[in-house]
Amino acid sequence: MSTDSDVSASTTTSAPPAALPAGNPALLGLPSFLVGGIGLTLYLLGYLPATAVGALVPTMLVVSGLGLLISAIWAISIGQGAVGSIFGVFATFWLSYAYLVLSLVNDWLKIPAADAGAAQAAFLIAWLVVFAVLTLATLRLPLAFTALFTLVTIVVALVLVATLGGPAGLLTIAGIGAVLFCLVALYIYVDGMNQELGGAARPMGNALVR
Repeated sequence: MSTDSDVSASTTTSAPPAALPAGNPALLGLPSFLVGGIGLTLYLLGYLPATAVGALVPTMLVVSGLGLLISAIWAISIGQGAVGSIFGVFATFWLSYAYLVLSLVNDWLKIPAADAGAAQAAFLIAWLVVFAVLTLATLRLPLAFTALFTLVTIVVALVLVATLGGPAGLLTIAGIGAVLFCLVALYIYVDGMNQELGGAARPMGNALVR
């Protein structure tokens, strides 16, 4: 005769594992990234003057930082660890950049004006290393993603050199690079949205490493 515990154990053993929730975190992460990227582009190209750089904070902090952080948590919750890592890296970049801008504008960290350039350079060096490693670590992704991460790395490197006293024209070149990475991110986003709505996938290019 079966007991209640036997039935319970049998039911537990035969029950299929719960399915992970479905969804594509990139459909939130990419437009969140784009908002900050477009704002940074306008600054680098000179449309937004240096005296008004604080205007970037709402887009970097609220839209890009928060949107990418939610996307990272979403990706990890559905078992997409690599995607969660990528979105988490960019979320913390935008959040930390927003905090740096707020700190310099409001003198929260009490950094002397003479040392502000060195403080910004230290920030950029740290993130340059992270973005370079991210690019190398994701070479198994389609080529469009490698192009996106490479362009971001180049833009950060150009801004770093300009911050350390390089030619002022480097910021304009960095702005052009930012335009390019925004276009690549836009392409990837449109492809993801198109597939989500039942369309065919667009070409992303072959991965450099298989």
